[in-house]
Amino acid sequence: MLSVVFDLDGTLADTAGDLIAAANAALGALGHAPQLVHGPDDATAFAGGRAMLRLAGERMALAEPEPMVEAGYPLLLDAYGRAIDTHTTLYPGAVAAVDRLRAAGHLVGICTNKPEGLAVELIARLGLTERFPVLIGADTLPVRKPDPTPLFEVVTRLGGDPSRAVLIGDTITDRKTSAAAGIPSVLVTFGPTGRAVADLSPEALLDHYDELDQVLADLFP
Repeated sequence: MLSVVFDLDGTLADTAGDLIAAANAALGALGHAPQLVHGPDDATAFAGGRAMLRLAGERMALAEPEPMVEAGYPLLLDAYGRAIDTHTTLYPGAVAAVDRLRAAGHLVGICTNKPEGLAVELIARLGLTERFPVLIGADTLPVRKPDPTPLFEVVTRLGGDPSRAVLIGDTITDRKTSAAAGIPSVLVTFGPTGRAVADLSPEALLDHYDELDQVLADLFP
């Protein structure tokens, strides 16, 4: 029995379009023109709301971007909460892969740096709530990824064993989290950075969710 822990944004679901729309809405509320573009800025979107606002600050050549970032962040969260699944889609094969894991007796959970309330709302909108009995968000605990504590907490709440656990993610944050926990990571290659995630030296890469069963079998023979 394995504990298979998934990141959410950029791993289970392509949420970039809604995240970027929320960032641009926050900028508009502060009197700025849109700065972020769906597609070219997807990797920044998956790095989080503040990362998007900092990128906007750079593009506007703000001498002191942090006040704008902090003022815009709650506006971004509010805008995102009101339109959380307008453009969001699950990656091909994700649901079927999770269902296969569960049918085989494995445990599945989510460890995300999205605020817990928004993450819970999104997986409900995507019809995933019953599939993931445990979800740890950015504000569930006093710390967030890349601190390993949230990952360990997911495994603990699932009733799993860290020595039989794996993190499925898409960014350097996920890679650092798994390394700090001593738990193998599988990074997906279908995000905005493609196979460049191989440069992060994860234990495995995942090109499509149809291949997840074999990737896990290779990691845990």
